[in-house]
Amino acid sequence: MKLTLAEPRFLKESIIIISDLVSEGRFRITKDAIQLIAMDPANVAMVLFKMLSSSFTEYKLEKEVDIGVNLNSLKQVLRRSGPSDLISLEFDTQNKLKVQLKGRATRTFSLPLIELEEKEQKVPELKFPVKIMAPSEVLNDAIADADIVGESVSFIAETGRFTVKAESELNQATIDISEDENTKVTLEDGSKFRSKYSIEYLKKMINGSKIADSVAINFSTDYPLRLDYVAIDRVSLSFILAPRVDND
Repeated sequence: MKLTLAEPRFLKESIIIISDLVSEGRFRITKDAIQLIAMDPANVAMVLFKMLSSSFTEYKLEKEVDIGVNLNSLKQVLRRSGPSDLISLEFDTQNKLKVQLKGRATRTFSLPLIELEEKEQKVPELKFPVKIMAPSEVLNDAIADADIVGESVSFIAETGRFTVKAESELNQATIDISEDENTKVTLEDGSKFRSKYSIEYLKKMINGSKIADSVAINFSTDYPLRLDYVAIDRVSLSFILAPRVDND
């Protein structure tokens, strides 16, 4: 196996974002893509990552393979890459993952592969009556505003409007996002949908804006949230987040 990237940004940023939620992961490398599906230790959030073979300038693979990697270690290596560096991934003679960064100097790192005992993660089958397409920065700003007020945030969707709302004992923040040429709210019917999610997790997930200028926001009432960040023909990074249900 030898995979070479001429534009390291998408892999670098994706691994940095994923490692904020998951410390270890199993990558499945096929002839078409590198994929990772992982659940955070608290079983609250799932990460779905896919980087297409078309992102690479060199993609040599003799057979499909699964590799377990410490994502924090991989993140530290990728952070050393410059924007114009070539990044190569391959196995060395000791069955370690060799990461080579080639720019003004050639730097080579070997990372041990790890055994992951957990069963293969399955993506849950979810049906969403709400889909919102919006600029990534719009969601980023809404979460930053809500973070001033509380630890959780409500997503509310109704015809032509998406509202982000946070409340504490004394304070409240309401961010109304109306449809325009860049923001589209699609509902399965004319109902109003509302669900609450952890701001702590959302602050990590919205870093997906570093790889895509727009985000698909999918949810329903008291139902998981799915965020999709897609760079066409390169990489997709998605998150599924369990709702916070009040026990009144």
